[in-house]
Amino acid sequence: MSGKAPQNTLLLVDGSSYLYRAFHALPELKSPSGEPTGAIRGVLSMLRRLAEDYKAEARACVFDARGPTFREAEYPEYKANRPSMPELLAAQIEPLKQAVVALGWPVLAVEGVEADDVIATLAAHAKRAGWRTVVSTGDKDLAQLVDEDVTLVNTMSNETLDIEGVKRKFGVAPEQIVDYLALTGDAVDNVPGVDKVGPKTAAKWIQQYGSLDAVMAHADSIGGAVGANLKQALDWLPTGRRLLTVKRDVTLPVPLGELGGAPDEAKQRELYARFGFRTWLAELDGGAPATAPVAAPARGERRTYVMLGDERALAHWLRTMLQAELAGFDTETTGLEPMVAQLVGMSFACGDTAAYLPLAHQYPGAPDQVGVEQALALLKPWLESARHAKVGQNLKFDAHILANHGIALGGIAHDTLLESYVLEVHERHDLDSLAQRHLGWKTITYDEVTGKGASRIEFSSVSVERATEYAAEDADCALAVHAVLYPKIAAQETLQRVYETIELPVMPVLLRMERNGVLIDGAKLEAQSHELGKEMLEIEQKAHAAAGQPFNLNSPKQIQEILFERQGLPVKKKTPSGQPSTDEDVLAELAHDYPLPKLLLDYRAIAKLKSTYTDKLPRMVHPKTRRVHTTYSQAVAVTGRLASNDPNLQNIPVRTPQGRRIREAFIAPPGWRIVSADYSQIELRIMAHLSGDEGLRHAFAHGQDVHRATAAEVFGRSLDEVTADERRTAKVINFGLIYGMSAFGLAQNLGIERTTALAYIDSYFSRYPGVKRYMDGTREKARELGYVETVFGRRLWLPEIKSGNPQRRAGAERAAINAPMQGTAADLIKLAMISVQRWLDEARLGAKLIMQVHDELVLEVPAGELDAVRDGLRERMQSVASLDVPLIVDVGVGENWDQAH
Repeated sequence: MSGKAPQNTLLLVDGSSYLYRAFHALPELKSPSGEPTGAIRGVLSMLRRLAEDYKAEARACVFDARGPTFREAEYPEYKANRPSMPELLAAQIEPLKQAVVALGWPVLAVEGVEADDVIATLAAHAKRAGWRTVVSTGDKDLAQLVDEDVTLVNTMSNETLDIEGVKRKFGVAPEQIVDYLALTGDAVDNVPGVDKVGPKTAAKWIQQYGSLDAVMAHADSIGGAVGANLKQALDWLPTGRRLLTVKRDVTLPVPLGELGGAPDEAKQRELYARFGFRTWLAELDGGAPATAPVAAPARGERRTYVMLGDERALAHWLRTMLQAELAGFDTETTGLEPMVAQLVGMSFACGDTAAYLPLAHQYPGAPDQVGVEQALALLKPWLESARHAKVGQNLKFDAHILANHGIALGGIAHDTLLESYVLEVHERHDLDSLAQRHLGWKTITYDEVTGKGASRIEFSSVSVERATEYAAEDADCALAVHAVLYPKIAAQETLQRVYETIELPVMPVLLRMERNGVLIDGAKLEAQSHELGKEMLEIEQKAHAAAGQPFNLNSPKQIQEILFERQGLPVKKKTPSGQPSTDEDVLAELAHDYPLPKLLLDYRAIAKLKSTYTDKLPRMVHPKTRRVHTTYSQAVAVTGRLASNDPNLQNIPVRTPQGRRIREAFIAPPGWRIVSADYSQIELRIMAHLSGDEGLRHAFAHGQDVHRATAAEVFGRSLDEVTADERRTAKVINFGLIYGMSAFGLAQNLGIERTTALAYIDSYFSRYPGVKRYMDGTREKARELGYVETVFGRRLWLPEIKSGNPQRRAGAERAAINAPMQGTAADLIKLAMISVQRWLDEARLGAKLIMQVHDELVLEVPAGELDAVRDGLRERMQSVASLDVPLIVDVGVGENWDQAH
């Protein structure tokens, strides 16, 4: 057989690029001794993944050396706009290098040049030796290295760039990249290009003329403002090109053949213990992670449980728990309202058994029990200990209950609700379902213990024997389910990152927010309730006039009769019983052409505000705190969004006068202010990042009004010529396409012909081809894998993506496009909450997080802290992650929520 012999592989990592990306992408993790470890964890995760994905004969991780390079000597302003390295990042560099070497990766840094130059030189040596080179980087400058033997990979975005990939992404060949970059400039390195020349223009010129020299030679034939700017830059461009060209002749400290390196497990153990990387430490020992020591039980296996009837039995159990690496924990309570409910009992699980501690069961013949106060006095050190790891199902609720008794629950190591949510978001997450699905256990349900409906009894009235069977099983189930779920999460780096750096850390932040609550002006809400009632009466009268007779606006049957029988309006949809539907979608469609459906929609909207907020909120004020306390649920929305309930504070409309009036009733106490911080156009920015579309990225990178920029592209105008109507149309297109809007939907929304809407969409995709490629590629990948992922690795399952039902399949395809954006936005706001709360604590500020609504954080801030909070809040939220477009946060201040928003 003939053919090309297999090539050896050189695997190179741009350590400096990944160091910064990991630092900004991950939360500020800390070791047990308080050292920052987020960047270390991120870079090591990437190296571990690369080592699995690419089997290489030689490899190295390359960093920038300290001190100036030859480029500063030629151009002193080179990288002059870069801020100094954050202290938290600088502190991680040396320990990271030690850990990289311990993994078996040689570390290189050469004085006087940059990491890019070392990588380029190594790739040149490999080429002469007949090897292929894989370079892992997030730096676009290195695209100039790509050829038939050099490929770039980006583990942060899962992007691979070969010759064709470079052409698709930049519009020029790899050998033209330096010329292309000289024209656009490099803002990161402070290398100017041609003013007002972006990626599209640069690529067009290179395609037309072939090279930078040829573009310069034809400068006189290029007209307009960009042509004038090109002429002004002619003297600079050769210098810019030299600065952006990587050196390929650096004197290397080691030859190619010595870039081997062997793992040093002893050093890895030492460093992982120091950094607190327990999962990787456990892997070295060949066992399950240290936080999950309990073996998964055999399917259907049942355990034995005990009841702790006195202090002696409790003390015995406490000694067992103090020695356990992980214990299951649960509470039984007087109710489900977190801020009100009190303890009835607690259950614990260790190893293969569990116990129930009854505390406040009250029924005729109830046995003596350890009282709540005595039990908590004995258990407080263990309950509050961060060293004694606990696992449970929805431990945020249990933390609330203990807080009601003055106990701060510590050591929350795992939560099975969140494990299930991260691993299998499309499944049910209640403990009964988890036990059945993963253990084969048919658990005792709450209804079986307390009864249902009118015959239901309080848990305090359940016999302690029956309560022991039920409650101890809950703690046991949590421990056993965790033993099954956590290893599955730990085996997948992205899922582990979502679980351990987003979902678990945000839980205590939510707990504090819920307990902080929000102050409301009850008198103002009562006055608004009266005003809304008057508005409803006025709309009712108009509706009666439009119908030609009185009718009950709350009766679907009467509305159906008026609309479809008396007025003869077209039937848009039918109910399961075959009757014409009068739901909101139907009324919204009819409202485009008929007045009565519009009046009915207005009536329903105001009635909902009145019943849900102005009537209800004053009755929900906590008797002690005098505040309203919502509950944020982490494991409800499949996209990762938080859900607010009892009351739902996320559905108060911001665009209607009535909704804004309700927000006026959310007030700050005297001497304080409400501060609102809102991510600007976050989902469009995420679309720009995910799609890689140069047009969208350019608009955001240059601070343009993206809707105006889109209108200019779609309608072929300059930014200054775009009209208000064209901008509005572009806004509908921008957001509509994110949510999978069809040409029909766009036509309906804009009140235009379907053919016109289709032309708009075609024009949009021709101007933003990256968006079209992203959408097509995402649908294809979703069909292949059954899920899509956020930027941070949250997995969003799409069970209907291969459905035989066309409507369901189309719905899943729309979700495939939108879910990564909504999910990434959800991840970002959670990371922001974690970062902001950590900053408030470390800075010892009195400001408090009180609400999270969509892409907005709301705080209550002492007047004296306003300047510090305003600046720090914006900085924290904008730097919580590094996307390919800037994150922008709008911060407002007011005496109430409406003023601040």
